[in-house]
Amino acid sequence: MWKLLPALLLLAAPALAQENPSAYEALRVIGTQLNRDLVTRVVSVTGVDGEPQPRSWKILVADRRAPNHVREIIVEDNKILSQRDPNRSVAGSTEGATINTTRLNLDSTGAYTVASHTAETSHVTFTFVSYTLRTDERGNPVWIVTLEDRSRKPLGTIHIKANDGRVTRVEGMYQGRNMDQVEDERDQVQKSDTDENEDADENIVKRKIKKLFFKTRDDAHRMFERVHRSFVDFFNRR
Repeated sequence: MWKLLPALLLLAAPALAQENPSAYEALRVIGTQLNRDLVTRVVSVTGVDGEPQPRSWKILVADRRAPNHVREIIVEDNKILSQRDPNRSVAGSTEGATINTTRLNLDSTGAYTVASHTAETSHVTFTFVSYTLRTDERGNPVWIVTLEDRSRKPLGTIHIKANDGRVTRVEGMYQGRNMDQVEDERDQVQKSDTDENEDADENIVKRKIKKLFFKTRDDAHRMFERVHRSFVDFFNRR
C-alpha cells in the first residue's frame, strides 16, 4: 500500500496544480456572467506576473455610461472579481480601438508558447510573463508579451499578431547584442545592411540579430498552426 503512495501522488499532481485561466476564458466569463455584448466592446486585456498565466485579468471595455467611457473589469478564478472606472483616464479615444474578436486566433497560452520559444532561441531565462492584448495602428489585434526575471525586471518584449501568429517586433532580446529593437521591415533591413557608413563589425552583429529575428518569425508561423485557437469557436463551445 505504502509503495503505491508516491505513484498516486504523481498522478494527483496535475490536478492539484491547475493552471490559471487564459485570456479567452476570462473573456468568456464576462460574456456569460455579465453580458455577451461586452465581448464586442473590449479595448484591452492585461495580465501580469504570469507563471505562465496570470492569476487575474484586467479587461477594459468601452462603456459610454462610464465617466471616461471605459469600464474596468477584473476576472479571477473564472469569476468577476470587480467592476469599476479605471483609476486613471485612458489615453485617446476608444473609438475604433475595440478588438474584433472574430479575428482572434491566438489565446494567451499560444502567445506564451511563441514568446517562450523566442526567449529560448535568444538565450533569455525568465520567471514571470506579462500580457497585453490590444489593437495596433492598423486595427489588428496584437499580443504584447513581456518576459521578466525573478525581481520582475523586464528582459524583453515580443509583439505577436493575434490573428495570424506572426511576430512583428522584438525588443530587448538577443542579449549581448547592440540592437534594442528589431521589426519586420525587410526593406529597411536590406538598406541598413548596405549602408557604407556603418562599421563592418557592427554590420556583422546586426546581420546575426536580423537572422535570429527572421528565424523567430518563421518558427512562430509554424507554431501558429499548432496553437491556433479561434475565440469565436472557443466562446460558442459547450
